[in-house]
Amino acid sequence: MEIPIYQVDAFASQVFAGNPAAVCPLEAWLPDEVMQAIAAENNLSETAFFVRRGDAFDLRWFTPTVEANMCGHATLGSAYVIINHLDPDRREARFHTRSGELIVTRDGESYCLDLPAQPPERVAVSADMTAALGAAPTEVWRSMYMMAVFSDEAQIANLSPDLAKVAALEKGEVIVTAPGETCDFVSRFFAPGAGIPEDPVTGSAHCILAPYWAERLGKTQMSARQISRRGGELAVEVRGDRVRLTGRVAPYMQGSIRV
Repeated sequence: MEIPIYQVDAFASQVFAGNPAAVCPLEAWLPDEVMQAIAAENNLSETAFFVRRGDAFDLRWFTPTVEANMCGHATLGSAYVIINHLDPDRREARFHTRSGELIVTRDGESYCLDLPAQPPERVAVSADMTAALGAAPTEVWRSMYMMAVFSDEAQIANLSPDLAKVAALEKGEVIVTAPGETCDFVSRFFAPGAGIPEDPVTGSAHCILAPYWAERLGKTQMSARQISRRGGELAVEVRGDRVRLTGRVAPYMQGSIRV
């Protein structure tokens, strides 16, 4: 069986930046173990699979080791493939996912992703968190991921966490964030519990980051940078219980795989 595959760099205006995602359009679902094996073979933070359902699409995401409950950049990449390759008359792609309906709208050269907000709750700074990150955060918060807050961007850039200890933390995934020097806030995301040592740019993390920083900064529209090695830039907007993330997508590769 031959399956189309596209690889794109999401939240980036050029290749070799942002977060790479593989996207595989399917006529019908493959067995879960086959999709997981494809994701492991691709060895990217996420591989997305989608199947058309009426005017929308059922969408699933896999890391190299597990199926994900939420993935922003691979959703953006899936919409890019649909709008630019499969159905170029579209300006919008709607997806049915584990996280509910997700909508991506094209806006010129950018793509706007609408996601559910995940406001965090504050918890105590634990010795385990400090040991895992190699530095003590000023605050720790919990939502679908843990989030550690630091005082400045340099601390985020200089973190060198013990990934085995991060994997052993509650949820096994942690966002680190601080005020930005040239943007509203910066972040990094370590997810060894999901088979991703450090994710380059994480849309789903901004479902937590956006409501936190909106409350702290007193504004609903913000600029954000994820300062991984590849790096990525996002425009972030909080609208009630939703978060809108806007960024560009750079195409890298198109082909087919055989299974």
